[in-house]
Amino acid sequence: MAFQRASGILLHPTCLPSPFGIGDLGQSAYRFIDFLEQSGQRLWQVLPLGPTGYEHSPYIMNFSTFAGNPLLISLEQLAADGLLEEQSLTPLPETGDPAYAKVNFAEVIPHKMHYLRQAFARFRPDARYEQFCHEQSWWLDDYVLFIALLEANDNRPWNQWETGLVRREPAALAQATEQLAEPIRFHKFLQYKFFEQWAALRRYANQKGIQIVGDISIYVCHNSADVWSAPDMFKLDPDTFDPAFMAGVPPDYFSATGQLWGNPVYDWDKLEQTDFAWWVNRFKATLLYVDIVRIDHFRGFEAYWQVPAGETTAMNGEWIKGPDAKFFEVLQNAVGSLPVMAEDLGIITPEVERLRDRFAFPGMRILQFAFGGGPDNPYLPHHYIHNAVVYPGTHDNDTALGWWQTATPAEKQHVAAYLGYSRPELIQDLNWQFIRLALASVADLAILPLQDVLSLDGRARMNDPRYNDGQWRWRFTDPNLLSPELSQRLLQLTRLYSR
Repeated sequence: MAFQRASGILLHPTCLPSPFGIGDLGQSAYRFIDFLEQSGQRLWQVLPLGPTGYEHSPYIMNFSTFAGNPLLISLEQLAADGLLEEQSLTPLPETGDPAYAKVNFAEVIPHKMHYLRQAFARFRPDARYEQFCHEQSWWLDDYVLFIALLEANDNRPWNQWETGLVRREPAALAQATEQLAEPIRFHKFLQYKFFEQWAALRRYANQKGIQIVGDISIYVCHNSADVWSAPDMFKLDPDTFDPAFMAGVPPDYFSATGQLWGNPVYDWDKLEQTDFAWWVNRFKATLLYVDIVRIDHFRGFEAYWQVPAGETTAMNGEWIKGPDAKFFEVLQNAVGSLPVMAEDLGIITPEVERLRDRFAFPGMRILQFAFGGGPDNPYLPHHYIHNAVVYPGTHDNDTALGWWQTATPAEKQHVAAYLGYSRPELIQDLNWQFIRLALASVADLAILPLQDVLSLDGRARMNDPRYNDGQWRWRFTDPNLLSPELSQRLLQLTRLYSR
């Protein structure tokens, strides 16, 4: 799908200011959309919005690919709905530099869940709620039963539950549904309120001329409603239901031993027998809530790296052929025009490029990958094509300033020469130099991490793929950082380069 020339900002809602320790879909999200409009931006890119588990990764630890994250529900909006007393809402104290705050999930989760349970106690189902539950029952019923069972089983993985539940025997499922009726209703309420608030926020963005870029992570968490409800879709051990093979990538830019994600890989042969029904439903559901879909790890549809169970690194894997064009042909027939951006980073072969180009999906160009080599580096802006998306860096990269502070002498000299400086010490505001390069390029789309717009260093990095612990926590707590002066600076560059 061809996109008009435009630019936008990458920021996950958890990073926004709020009184309760984590960004949400409340006032700060609306103010951020206002900032985008005032700055001439037409895209807001978010990470996957699902409920997260261990280490809170929105990519590899989601409990469902269809559900929303209850931690994003705005308590203030629940108060406006009459479900909470606003004067009873106790903020969580903020400490430290407001540009470099962190989400403390150990504090945030019990604090917000306390109020969410209070709101549920006041909630009375109405026609809109009943309609939501009916229309979404095809995924919602499995999800809420899964979460209720997970809580009832001390958060042990689903394949360690009672055998009848593991194997989804109808009698066992019916009994659990009856016994867990109250927590099931609670989790339905949370999903209803999440999607109600998200739909209102998206409408506001669209009214301002801003499109939401959502994100589909190719893999799902083993301990999820997706795998529990449809284990035949995945390569699992038939006795233990553990992953027989794990997803990841071989050694790359980010890690000398590769990245071992641990997710189960798909049984694409069985998925093809259903005309990829689960994946088609996943895209349809996503497009109900976002305008454009970024496919994370796009190359996995052409071929994916499969690592046998028991390995501790991703080094001893093999490439397995994926569904390739067959899947996207089916998807296109089912959905129509595909507003898709392809994350095509890493080990990209001519076959992956042909698949991407066959469907005219724009690929990604990362400025942090451009320097330190020769003039033929494809990430250098003079090699870009129109049908591409350029980023200074993504959520997996350091901030531009953080990258600059740790760049090699060769990289720094290359940047200086490319920008027209005789030596690196003369460069001021490297992050804004990268923003200018991105906006000036011929790539149709340019997306800027907010951390780079705010001139933040590596302390504001969202994720480092080399590590599991402590990621996905950065946020800023002072809404005044999105100042009129900053908006005007970004607007001037956006207009200058016809974005």
